[in-house]
Amino acid sequence: MSKIIGIDLGTTNSCVSVMEGNSPVVITNSEGKRTTPSIIAFLEGGETKVGDPAKRQAVTNPNKTIFSIKRFMGRKFSEVTEELKNVPYKIIKGENDTPRVSIGNKLYSPQEISAIILQKMKKTAEDYIGNEVKKAVITVPAYFNDAQRQATKEAGEIAGLNVERIINEPTAAALAYGLDKNHNNNKIVVYDLGGGTFDISILELGEGVFEVLSTSGDTHLGGDDFDKVIIDWLVKEFKKEQGVDLRNDSMAHQRLKEAAEKAKIELSSSSKTEINLPYITANASGPKHLVKTLTRANFEKLSDHLMKRSLDPCKKALEAANLIDKKIDEVILVGGSTRIPKIQEQVEKFFKKTPSKGVNPDEVVSIGAAIQGGVLSGDVKDVLLLDVTPLSLGIETLGGVFTKLIDSNTTIPTKRSEIFSTAADNQSAVTIRVGQGERSMFNDNKEIGRFDLIDIAPAPRGVPQIEVTFDIDANGILNVSAKDKSTGKEQSIRIQASSGLSKKEIERMKREAQENAEKDKKLKEEIEKLNSADSMIFQTEKQLKEYGNKISEETKKKIELNLKNLKEARNSKNISEIDNYINIMNNILSTSAQELYNTKKDEKKEKDSEKKSEKNKNVQDVDFEEVK
Repeated sequence: MSKIIGIDLGTTNSCVSVMEGNSPVVITNSEGKRTTPSIIAFLEGGETKVGDPAKRQAVTNPNKTIFSIKRFMGRKFSEVTEELKNVPYKIIKGENDTPRVSIGNKLYSPQEISAIILQKMKKTAEDYIGNEVKKAVITVPAYFNDAQRQATKEAGEIAGLNVERIINEPTAAALAYGLDKNHNNNKIVVYDLGGGTFDISILELGEGVFEVLSTSGDTHLGGDDFDKVIIDWLVKEFKKEQGVDLRNDSMAHQRLKEAAEKAKIELSSSSKTEINLPYITANASGPKHLVKTLTRANFEKLSDHLMKRSLDPCKKALEAANLIDKKIDEVILVGGSTRIPKIQEQVEKFFKKTPSKGVNPDEVVSIGAAIQGGVLSGDVKDVLLLDVTPLSLGIETLGGVFTKLIDSNTTIPTKRSEIFSTAADNQSAVTIRVGQGERSMFNDNKEIGRFDLIDIAPAPRGVPQIEVTFDIDANGILNVSAKDKSTGKEQSIRIQASSGLSKKEIERMKREAQENAEKDKKLKEEIEKLNSADSMIFQTEKQLKEYGNKISEETKKKIELNLKNLKEARNSKNISEIDNYINIMNNILSTSAQELYNTKKDEKKEKDSEKKSEKNKNVQDVDFEEVK
């Protein structure tokens, strides 16, 4: 069976792992790093860069460098107004109220952008394994709703992957932590504070069974928010000192973002850090420089409200697992933001347990995803994962009430049915509105789908029996059906358009992603050929300069003619001609090398002969008599 890779598709960084025998391996990317920044840059000429190469050019190309796209996945445009203020790139309203990234004259869905990152992860794995990779387990925040999970699955499809399973990030972390340990029904807390989302999951581990007891979280809390408080502070201080507002300058904003992230990281190991941004902007009075010192104490004060925001979901998770005031055996920290000392201190105080330092917070999620891939492919034995649905699911009933069919923290996969009836006499059709959330009124929750059940037999209100069934698969993705029990008429919906993309759109995006991958490959090959031509031209000119007088005139003329042809082919970017002239040049240079070797050989012979002759000149013939 082919390998199933594990991908942590993160807000800030992504990571890919695979099982090698009984052990998971984190795969190093083409830049030699184990994690890849979730950043994509669109360059002139249609080229795209992903990861560190994209990050390096972000300051000079802020409007076409996309980061934190995960915060827009599976969400409506009307839901992301706050996020729009924090990114320099342009997002507009697309079909079905979906957010679309505008690059030049093309619009990209968040799924398409995420697919570019996933393609990079896929290629990284293929380079390591040596074969094509088609299957993956992809992680999502535990508190992602149905639309966000569906959007993640679609991103995988667009990238050319069969998504075998969507797995919650904290659950993946627990899998990685507990795989090689013996547990006796231990209660494990996974506190996951990443770049854009926060999750808290409580699991029970025992004899190969990983059972999620509860999960909670905040999909609008992460490292980006901690960066933002530093950015806001810098902008405020700069305006106070210089009278200039940096918010409207996209290049300055990108520099501020990079500086804020760097300062946050440095403050995890230092008590203060200097933020120095020369020439951040300019006005009529000349260039302006930003130089500020940020202390850890001030950073903790600025971000105190964010740190405290994570505690309410922690309390809810403990309550849902019936573990208030009960002993927790282990606390695992996941996500780069958990390196903040105050976060670690807060977690220890809340759970009354020192967090474990036994896992790498940046890699543990992808390792867990790879283990789940191993379970699905049969490579990993004796591991059973029991996950839960993070939010309640239900339908709208009379008066706009949200009637739950499946409660939050129910183990999945699961199936529930309930009987409903009509609200009016002789009602021949009903609209089933499906929602997800915890509020008592339907409109206060998220609508994730709707469908109609028609041709209901005429009857007084309350008489028809309509059976509504909710069926959640192991990915946490929902199927809903409604059946009129008297007529047998049935209608069902797989909540798959909740992400805002139709099947037709996904297929188009898959084709375009494939075409772009081919285009990028071709572009890369073209650049490599041009580089080869430049190298050949440089080396040939150097050799002509050094050894031109030591090869035959005929060979020299051939080299000069071919060099001229190669330069012309290079300037016109004619790849086939470049290949041809490089091959010809290699043959000519091989001949000239032989000539050079022969010349040197002849010179050596001549020198040796001269030396011998010189030696003989100094030798005198004399008579001698042998004495006995």
